[in-house]
Amino acid sequence: MARRSTFVAFGLFALVASNACNAPGFARKAQAPATLPPTAAAQTTTTGAPVAAGDVKSMGPAVDSAGLSVSNAIAKACGIPARADGKTMAPSFEYDSAALAEEDRGLLAKISKCLTEGALRDRHVKLVGRSDQRGEPEYNMTLGGSRSDTVKRYMVDLGVPRDRMLATSRGEMDAVGTNESDLAHDRRVDVELVD
Repeated sequence: MARRSTFVAFGLFALVASNACNAPGFARKAQAPATLPPTAAAQTTTTGAPVAAGDVKSMGPAVDSAGLSVSNAIAKACGIPARADGKTMAPSFEYDSAALAEEDRGLLAKISKCLTEGALRDRHVKLVGRSDQRGEPEYNMTLGGSRSDTVKRYMVDLGVPRDRMLATSRGEMDAVGTNESDLAHDRRVDVELVD
């Protein structure tokens, strides 16, 4: 009986380990989603011309996805339009999670292409992980760091040089949520252009 339990436990461990090794950032290269999320037509276009630091201070609205908040400078330079429905989506990771949503993957694919081939090809970005205020401050700081590291690993897998991204955490330091909607907005990664 003990031998059978050991065999079953080993089999489960092998199954979990093999699935974890297939996650982007570990054993294989990440692939951009086959189809990117639809964007609004005729709002902005992307050019191949580099963007200087002073040219992007106050451009257009920021773009939010499921777990990301992209600065207005990056959105404008990369031709990422606001949502077609005109609504702002509160960016949010699931509670106590650092897993990317499919919508985040599509948005990160666009940003990565812009950083490797487009207007921001020589620029650096800062990835700021955030959490809501539930839980211990130290844990939330670590969780914010895990979220920004997940975004960085995904972008590295899409071809962005690791040394052009700074992943950091603010944890719960700027969290303002008092209801579920606001708490969800606190769980995000801000993608900002470095001057």
